[in-house]
Amino acid sequence: MRRTPVYIVCSPRPAVGKTLIARVLTEFLLLKNGAVSAFDINLREPSLLDYLPGVTETALISDTFGQMALMDRLIVNDGVPKVIDLGFHAFDEFFKVIAEIGFIKEAERRGIDPIILFIPDRDRASTVAWQMLRATFPNAALVPVENEHVLWGALPQAFAGARPFRIAALPAFLKSIIGRLNFSFSHYLRANHDQSSELHQWVRNNYTRFRELELNLILHKL
Repeated sequence: MRRTPVYIVCSPRPAVGKTLIARVLTEFLLLKNGAVSAFDINLREPSLLDYLPGVTETALISDTFGQMALMDRLIVNDGVPKVIDLGFHAFDEFFKVIAEIGFIKEAERRGIDPIILFIPDRDRASTVAWQMLRATFPNAALVPVENEHVLWGALPQAFAGARPFRIAALPAFLKSIIGRLNFSFSHYLRANHDQSSELHQWVRNNYTRFRELELNLILHKL
């Protein structure tokens, strides 16, 4: 049976690279599958909608109508991967809603695979939120993202035993390049043939890691 992944890119903390990771993931899925649906739950700019307006739409969870409209889109097993860029301000409310409606259990029944990509920093709020997710959704795929630009070292002890997804830090001048609203990771790989460049390797390595994450999750299901 075909299964549809739903990636929830999230953190309870601001300025941890969440939208950047959602961008790279969305572009990878679009390149790999030819289609992706992304949902932007952010109040601050720049957000995923600013970078990828062709495949991203704004989602609201501040009222019941918005919550149900989003969940109706996520629960469809249509083979099109979904990516949620979940703003830190909406972190608690979003996971409260999906716990109350039993989203994880219903997703499993319908052939949907939710994957929570959790980006921590060293603040205690990250540890508390991670422990909450593990306790509330014990059967969900929970993947900590080790963003070197944020952590500058290994994950905190609370994440021991979890296999992290690592994102290497980039120099400031390269960060300014990829921060442009018209920058595309996939286009850069196609147009830049210098595979030895630091940015080329960074993009290619992240695409490779996302592919490995997909394969690991498939094997886990089997």
